[in-house]
Amino acid sequence: MRFAAVQMSSQAQVASNLSVARREVEGAAKAGADVVVLPEGFAFLGPESDKRVLAETVSDEPAQDGPIGSALRGWTKEFGVTLIAAGFPEQSGDPQRPYNTSAVFQAGKLIARYRKMHLFDVDLADGTRLSESVATSAGEEATVIELATARVGLSICYDIRFPEFFQKQRQEGVNVLALGAAFTRTTGQAHWHILLRARAIETQSYLVAAAQYGEHPRDRKTFGHSLIVDPWGEILAELPDGPGFIIADVDVERVRSIRAQMPVESHRRL
Repeated sequence: MRFAAVQMSSQAQVASNLSVARREVEGAAKAGADVVVLPEGFAFLGPESDKRVLAETVSDEPAQDGPIGSALRGWTKEFGVTLIAAGFPEQSGDPQRPYNTSAVFQAGKLIARYRKMHLFDVDLADGTRLSESVATSAGEEATVIELATARVGLSICYDIRFPEFFQKQRQEGVNVLALGAAFTRTTGQAHWHILLRARAIETQSYLVAAAQYGEHPRDRKTFGHSLIVDPWGEILAELPDGPGFIIADVDVERVRSIRAQMPVESHRRL
C-alpha cells in the first residue's frame, strides 16, 4: 500500500484550511496514494472558545455531518483514497471540552475513530504554555484498524511520548502507525525525529507522521518535518517545512522479515 502524509500550516479559518487540505489530498491521490494522513488541527488551529463552537458529531450518518466531516467523506469518494483525519474537534458529553478525534473515512463511510488519550499540558522554558485538558476531553481506548494489507494504529501528537501506548497496538498486530501532530517548534527540534524513529523501531512498524509547520494564532509555532519511517528506523520521506505531502510504499513483507530476524515481541518480559 502507498501512504501519504500531508503537511499544513493551519489557521483559525476552517474553510481556508479545508481548501488547502483538499488540494493536498487530491495531489496525493494523483501520486498514487491509497491512504492519506492529515495532521492534527488540519481544519482548525485557533482559540479554544472557537473550537468548542466548531466541534462536530462524528457518526455513520452523513446527515449529521458538519462542514469538516462532510468534506472528509466527500473527498474519499471524489479521490478514491482512505483518509485518516488525525485530529479535529468532536462533540463530547461536556460542551466545554470536545474530544480531539482522528476519524477514518473510506468510500464515503466512517470506518473508525480514535479520541486522543494523552493531553498536552506543558509549561516550557521558552514561554510556551499549553493546557489541552482545560478545553479537551480525553479518550479512553486505543484504536487499530484493518486496511487491505496494512493493520494501522491511530495516534495523535503527544501520544508519541508514551511507548506503552504503541506497544499495546503492536500486540494487536499493527504494521503501520499513523500519527497526526502539531508538535511545538521547541519540543520538535529536540525530540521529534528521535521519538518517531524510536516508536517505529520498538514496534518494528512503519510510522507515517503528518505534521503542522509554521506560525498559528495565539503565538503558536510548530515544527513541521512530516516523516515516513520504516520498521528499521530509516526515514523514507521527509518534508521539513512548507505545505505539501510526502509519500512512500509500505511493504508488509519487510515488516515480517525484520520481526523474524529480531523477534523482540517473543522476548518481552515486562
